[in-house]
Amino acid sequence: MSLSTDVAHRPSLFGRLTGALDKMMQNYLPDPLVIVILLTLIVFGLGIAIEGETPVRMITHFGDGFWALLEFSMQMALVLVTGFILASSPFFDRLMGQLARLAKTPGQAIVLVTVVALGASWLNWGFGLVIGALFAKRLGREVPDVDYRVLVAAAYSGFVIQHAGLSGSVPLTAATPGNFLEADIGLFPVSETLFAPFNLLLLVCVCIAVPVLNCLMLNHGGPVVRAGDVRFETEAVQVPSKGKPTPAQWIERTPLLGWSIGAFGLSFIVLQTVNGTFSLTLNTINFLLLFLGLALHGSARAFLAAMREAVQGVGGILIQFPFYAGIMGMMMGSGLAAGLTDLFVNGASAETLPILAFFSAAAVNILVPSGGGQWAIQGPIVMPAAQALGADQIRVLMAVAWGDAWTNMIQPFWALPALAVAGLSARDIMGFCVIVLLVTGAILVPGLLWFP
Repeated sequence: MSLSTDVAHRPSLFGRLTGALDKMMQNYLPDPLVIVILLTLIVFGLGIAIEGETPVRMITHFGDGFWALLEFSMQMALVLVTGFILASSPFFDRLMGQLARLAKTPGQAIVLVTVVALGASWLNWGFGLVIGALFAKRLGREVPDVDYRVLVAAAYSGFVIQHAGLSGSVPLTAATPGNFLEADIGLFPVSETLFAPFNLLLLVCVCIAVPVLNCLMLNHGGPVVRAGDVRFETEAVQVPSKGKPTPAQWIERTPLLGWSIGAFGLSFIVLQTVNGTFSLTLNTINFLLLFLGLALHGSARAFLAAMREAVQGVGGILIQFPFYAGIMGMMMGSGLAAGLTDLFVNGASAETLPILAFFSAAAVNILVPSGGGQWAIQGPIVMPAAQALGADQIRVLMAVAWGDAWTNMIQPFWALPALAVAGLSARDIMGFCVIVLLVTGAILVPGLLWFP
């Protein structure tokens, strides 16, 4: 990737702050693989120093947990691959192009990608990650003057509402009969958590602030990266036909095969919808993307050509996610995660517990970037504390959910799929994401305290 010489003129104080953070991340933020290796060594040392674990036990915790996210890693790799394949189909490429052409200026492009990412993330966080990145990629082509790094950061910023949406693992777990906390605290339906007035008000405030904030970051005063500077372009695959094909070539090239298997797979989704068993999960998203991709590419050869290009971006997911699973194993097995939560919760009052739960979740999320895994660690600590103090249990529950989502803005773990699609590195967007973290934090903290 090369930087253009274009520099925004006369940045405001906010623009200078954004530019300074961007420059700092460009200079000092290493590759996400280096980050996860450093985190592994740090947690290893903390388990020995703080929890009194032996090196052998910490290594055992790491090894025992290393493959705990294997299924999830495969799901995320497929989110990237199937989304990439679908976006490279002629039909979807034209569809995204038509939507992208609504933006005529860099500011409009930023607002449009942010709104799309926020809406998609509210429906399903996995869907939001891949759609936001794919749409940012297309917008970068349609609005060539937009700063591509800010555009991709804006797409990723929609992920900040992950747990306030319909697929938030913390509120969904608390609403599921038979969950591990039901015997102690009962069930909390989503009508009381996701659709609580204070949570909806938080959601609205964040969804208004983030697009405006992303627009302001365009004038950061530093070097501007155009989409054309990034080597990522993937056009709809065209299959040449030379001479009379052999039977094998004909079956590879005929669209009848893709249409047939696409209809076959999508009929399963129709049956689920009719039977009332359909739910938007990662598996469902991947299933939909895969069979839509097969149907829209038509020929097996076109599909395979798109797939070969798509798989180039999954290396970071396949290698780094197991390391995070190993870190989770050390955090949970050694008691570090519970101890960190206790550190925040001890001494809390009914009024301050939601905020302390928020910050404890934000801190734990850096090392345990899994909403479900984090709730398994923190839920048994913060929810009984809420009961004992007479605190608002729903507010405390959603504080944990928001805290987990909040520090995703500076957690490379979740950015990997989006960055792979966009053709950027973590250091390219993290300076802008820090600004999103600071501003949304300024909304969430008082909101959790005072919103009715």
